[in-house]
Amino acid sequence: MSTISALSIAVQAKVPTLIWGPPGVGKTATITALANEMGLHLEVVIASIREPADFSGLPVIREGGVVMEPPVWATRLCHAKKGILFLDEISTAPPAVQAGLLRVVLERVVGDLTLPSDISVVASANPPEQAAGGWDLTAPLANRFCHLPWSLDTQHWIDGMVGEWAVTGLLHLPESWEKSIAEKQTLIAAFIRHRPNLLLQVPVNEEQAGKAWPSPRSWTMAARLLAASEAAQAGEDVTASLLAGCVGEGACLEFLAWVKELNLPDPEEILANPSQLQLPERGDVALAILSAVIAAAVVKLTEERWSAAWCVLAQAAEQGKKDIAASAAKKLAAARKPELPLPIRELQAFVPLLQKGGLM
Repeated sequence: MSTISALSIAVQAKVPTLIWGPPGVGKTATITALANEMGLHLEVVIASIREPADFSGLPVIREGGVVMEPPVWATRLCHAKKGILFLDEISTAPPAVQAGLLRVVLERVVGDLTLPSDISVVASANPPEQAAGGWDLTAPLANRFCHLPWSLDTQHWIDGMVGEWAVTGLLHLPESWEKSIAEKQTLIAAFIRHRPNLLLQVPVNEEQAGKAWPSPRSWTMAARLLAASEAAQAGEDVTASLLAGCVGEGACLEFLAWVKELNLPDPEEILANPSQLQLPERGDVALAILSAVIAAAVVKLTEERWSAAWCVLAQAAEQGKKDIAASAAKKLAAARKPELPLPIRELQAFVPLLQKGGLM
């Protein structure tokens, strides 16, 4: 099931995920099996029967002031250090409870307790028309999740009924997967330069505002999931599902079509021969090329690659792309190691910018 593959990636990438599906299709059972398969502690919290204080903390008077005491499930997650917080029936939680969940979902803060970084947040929801006393998700809460659709897999159900219930299709991330996040961030930045109106599109319809839509926050989550999906060697359907789950189907389709058209050169070839660089006229494509080159150089920053990267940026400035190269120059300068020399000639075009940013 592609949804399980996508969910396994999101859990490992620590991106909050919300799975949508009708009641009785095995969402909770699958999350339980997923946690067992991945060796993670699981805490199931039914959001609809909780009060806001169950997430924002209960006030307790102590010496020196009032502290917001976390519930016992949060304490257990802290002791486990690695696990999943599963917020079940989130679409039946009233707006006051949804407000209490905001810091829990995004910052993993419960009361005055910060959950360990290896805790993932997963939620499930029924569409409002299928939920008992259902509510549309508020826009601030919805925009904190990657939304994944859940469909009933008949064969999977049959296999479970006649054998054992198990999850299949789990994908695993290598330890170094986060190194490519910066590359995906710069790729998305280049796309937004091409389609700036897609940076933020808050839906006017309440129902749609409770699903996935583009915002600076959801594009940031998308970059993380794109890097994770690539590292896990996921299929195109899984990658598209994760991207659409963050920014919505429309923005997802535009981004994927734009990437397909790019046909970007290999950054390593440009670093090997920086003097041969010839940037295209289109600003978004030029930004994507320069960003990919700098991201590649920073991952393995030797003196030779440091100098080559500055030569690339100097070439871009000479070709009238100084404004486009500026953001890449800031990123490269910020990655400098103390032993790396300053390439004085190549830096000339960017000195005022770097001085203003405190990087020189």
